[in-house]
Amino acid sequence: MDELRRDGEGGPPRARRSQVGPPWLRQWAEREPGTGLPWRSTLLLAVFVMVGSGFAARNQPDRESLDALGRSLLLVGSALLLLRHRHPVPVVFGTAALTLGYFAAGYPYGPVFLLAAVACYAAIVHGHRRSAWWALGLLWAGHLLLAHWLYRYLPPKGDSAAPWGQEIPVALFVVAILAASELVRVRREQWAQQRAERAAAERRRADEERLRIARELHDVLAHSISVINVQAGVGLALLDTDPEQARTALTTIKAASKEALGEVRQVLATLRAPGEAPRTPAPGLDRLPELVEQAASAGLTVRTSTEGEPVALPPGTDLAAFRIVQEALTNVVRHSGSRTARVVIAYRPGGVELRVDDDGPATGGDAGGSGNGLAGMRERAAALGGTIEAGTRPDGGFQVRAVLPARPKETP
Repeated sequence: MDELRRDGEGGPPRARRSQVGPPWLRQWAEREPGTGLPWRSTLLLAVFVMVGSGFAARNQPDRESLDALGRSLLLVGSALLLLRHRHPVPVVFGTAALTLGYFAAGYPYGPVFLLAAVACYAAIVHGHRRSAWWALGLLWAGHLLLAHWLYRYLPPKGDSAAPWGQEIPVALFVVAILAASELVRVRREQWAQQRAERAAAERRRADEERLRIARELHDVLAHSISVINVQAGVGLALLDTDPEQARTALTTIKAASKEALGEVRQVLATLRAPGEAPRTPAPGLDRLPELVEQAASAGLTVRTSTEGEPVALPPGTDLAAFRIVQEALTNVVRHSGSRTARVVIAYRPGGVELRVDDDGPATGGDAGGSGNGLAGMRERAAALGGTIEAGTRPDGGFQVRAVLPARPKETP
């Protein structure tokens, strides 16, 4: 729990963000393309294009002066960019057509290229790569046609063919637009994939945490409530004929319920105070005698034995071993007609083996269980890389066998 929550207060763990590039660039690039009207950026771009085109007209006296029609074309092209997120394909073709019409009218070269560049970028980022490439390709081809073949039929009068050398920077500009747009698109896809992976990891860890809590509560409550159920039945049956035995049953119920409440409080306290260590240690195989006593209070005789040299297990393995034995004995109390059970703790090199046997037969009774006991045991073992085998023996009894791999806990 503590390891899962140390990155945040009371929420699912946060995965590390990509450290490529400065934070402001990542925040901007990870932002999903919006669907609203980008007023501010479009207004700034329109002002820049209008002012820049005015300066360009002063330095190109051989071109047509920037009159009302030319400024109208620039304004319409800028206005189209307001819709670049909602309708990127019509906008990229529309700006390309307006830019081509602007050049066909003989107006000066200048920032007008930015209109097509921004529209192309928006189309590529929104996933319309082919449309963006076609629009820029048609704009370039139209520019070649106007500058080298149709110039004599178009303003300004007396214009000559453009030198082929100027097509090199135009081609480089087009390639730069496409390359930059494709680069941003690829980075957005990578960051989107990273966000999806982080979200999936957070959901997976949250699911694992919920399963862990569910297993813990199930194991705590199922065992204690089974003991309470059995003792309540004994108390009711003997209340009139043997009051002293009924008193003993009620005492057992009180002790079992107190212990269950304590363990439930421990689980809930860990949930409510993320980042803090549990105030009481998690149970382990050292509390096996307590399980034997609780089982005895429920009328079950448990014989325990140990094989191999006992070693200190890591807390996670020790807790899983304790809960598996606890759940196995709970199932004997609930579902077996046998009143005896055998627990063997076998320490093997690199692990521990648990065996819980009863002689049966199964009674089919249910003391209020949910039927998730075996599933919970398998989940605990699988989380540690171990295995669980549970089934009827040939002689009619039942055996639970668990193998938990673990190295001995290092002592300072």
